[in-house]
Amino acid sequence: MVEHAIPLPTLIAHRGYAARYPENTLPALEAALRAGARYVEIDIQLSADHQPFLFHDETLLRTTGQPGLITELDSHAIARLDAREPARLGDRFRDIAVPSLADFVTLMNQWPQCRALVEIKEESLQRFGIELTTDTVLQQLASLGDQAIVISYDEACLRHARQRTGCAIGWVLRNYDQHHRNAAERLQPEWLICNHAKTGTGQLWPGRWHWALYEVIDPILALQLAKRGATLIETMAIGELLPRLASDGGR
Repeated sequence: MVEHAIPLPTLIAHRGYAARYPENTLPALEAALRAGARYVEIDIQLSADHQPFLFHDETLLRTTGQPGLITELDSHAIARLDAREPARLGDRFRDIAVPSLADFVTLMNQWPQCRALVEIKEESLQRFGIELTTDTVLQQLASLGDQAIVISYDEACLRHARQRTGCAIGWVLRNYDQHHRNAAERLQPEWLICNHAKTGTGQLWPGRWHWALYEVIDPILALQLAKRGATLIETMAIGELLPRLASDGGR
């Protein structure tokens, strides 16, 4: 009996090469792209003066070791932060800037064959409003065209983005249940994104969308998820996982 090969999933560098570099920073993203990533994923928070920056948490502590909220700092204050993730990475890095979205767009313009999943974070949407936050991000992403996919947990944000520009959208699921499946059928995003641990063991919901599951560092798990219908896998360890999948299918 001939065994059919499992199609290899495409990898997304989750916050860049975050296993080895401070997440959501230019060194992490450049390292991911150099390692062969075709997709990168970033997170966006707005500053107090409505400038978009690459930052996951609203709180500063985990990333910078400082107290406070990024949404309460203006862009000049954010430029003085050191995003070196001291609790996780110790003194391995110094003077790591929090990148602006404009910085990231400049980087991606140098990698036109690669695409970016740009997550608009809920804290900024709630603080500054859906229209202002989403429009600010869309304006800065305009030069990337189809390279950029706007993603969010917030359905209203995604509807607004699609209405404004017709861009591809990805909905990040809080749960994998019938309620969210019904909502996905209504929204019809190009992407559905979920924590793989929430999705059970069966085939993923069929639809027009691509499935992207996170956070995966094990090649065997990546292949199992691909067999269930995930065409893309998010990993913070792009430099380790990509060659293992490419060389022998993860075996």
